[in-house]
Amino acid sequence: MASHERALAVAASAAASLMLARSVVSELLPDEMRDAASSGLARLRGRMSSQHTVVIEKRQDGLAYNHVYEAVRAYLAARIDARTQRRLCVSSAGDGDGDGKMTVGMAEGEEAVDTYDGAEFTWRLIYRDVSSSSSSPRSSSSGGGGRQVVEPHSYEVTFHKKHKEMALKSYLPFVVATAKAMSEQGRALQIYMYECLDVWCPMDLHHPSTFQTLAMDRKLKQSIVDDLDRFVKRKDYYRRIGKAWKRGYLLYGPPGTGKSSLIAAMANHLRFNVYDLELTAVDSNCYLRRLLVSVPSRSILVVEDIDCTIHIKQREKQQLLQGESRDDDDDDHHHHQEKMRDKVTLSGLLNFVDGLWSAGGEQRIIIFTTNYKERLDPALLRPGRMDMHVYMGHCTPEAFRILAHNYHLIDYHATYPEIEELIEAAMVTPAEVAEVLMRNDDTDAALRDLVRLLRSKLDADNSATKT
Repeated sequence: MASHERALAVAASAAASLMLARSVVSELLPDEMRDAASSGLARLRGRMSSQHTVVIEKRQDGLAYNHVYEAVRAYLAARIDARTQRRLCVSSAGDGDGDGKMTVGMAEGEEAVDTYDGAEFTWRLIYRDVSSSSSSPRSSSSGGGGRQVVEPHSYEVTFHKKHKEMALKSYLPFVVATAKAMSEQGRALQIYMYECLDVWCPMDLHHPSTFQTLAMDRKLKQSIVDDLDRFVKRKDYYRRIGKAWKRGYLLYGPPGTGKSSLIAAMANHLRFNVYDLELTAVDSNCYLRRLLVSVPSRSILVVEDIDCTIHIKQREKQQLLQGESRDDDDDDHHHHQEKMRDKVTLSGLLNFVDGLWSAGGEQRIIIFTTNYKERLDPALLRPGRMDMHVYMGHCTPEAFRILAHNYHLIDYHATYPEIEELIEAAMVTPAEVAEVLMRNDDTDAALRDLVRLLRSKLDADNSATKT
């Protein structure tokens, strides 16, 4: 008992001495020296510890938003194991009508362990008291009439010091890249329409077309997928060869052959927004440049029916006007020049597709569609402007099988041999076949109707040939 009492007395004396020393240091040493001493002790503890910590604050310098913080939040929301967490933070991105997707994240005081390349990284969400004049469920009264609000301030990730280089150069970039990929996959695509001047009006794009459901030749379809995948990975390649990072596609063929569905499938595959440009609504080349420059990177710019929306033989018309103007007076010549200046010209469009203005963005795809390729000016078709020409033709047996599976979930039927023989002979579009297959939920009835359509088409074609 005596020794125990002596130990307690020594401990109390030591504690009192430490308290007194701390008070003396606080009173006598200036703030700069105290901070230096505290920093030195922290460095000493850091050298003795085997753990390192990286702090990712919500805001940079207290003002600018730190996008790495949001990437970590999204990454951990997907990786967190709800079974091991005592407390979870649940939020929703919806507008309160119950349609928003719920996100489960870390709560204050909880930890999450993530494994990367054999190393363990322990994440913590740090909260901090901040001054606020507004009330909050988690606020408490403070002096001055304000309130102290507790809110998320930063994420801390702790790991063994031997993994420091991996954490900074490999793991954290992996977290950011993974979060970006999840965001791209989860966000709703949008289609933008030209409204006025250089303003784009967006709306959600819910077109369900994919390359799996697209009714076209399988080899051609795969070549387009491969071309798209190769394009989005070639940033360094385009920079090395000195070309703008863009890709042009010309989709041509009869109406109803799936050109719009292919564009939607490309957008869904790449997760690129679509910008639908109606050239007839643009007043001049100047407005066209302003409009096209405002299209961001990772987008698909679509100009449908290019043969109907611009003067295809623009240069020939200009030459003709110049020849006629020699016989006219100066006023007529000036009138023609002003009229041409106020219109979108082929040269103005080409300057964006392949000129200096084509480098205004990165990872952009430009798609022109037409029902009549032969009507286009050769300047629009030359290599470097439209890189890939895709013919969207009439329905083939392979395309029919895809449509039959899409609409009736079948891979074979007794009528297939006759239908495929008739499709090869009759000139029918995928849209016409799809329309017949949609009319009836009964598979047998729908396919019989398709046989009748194909026979009538073939009979009509034969009659026309005889006459």
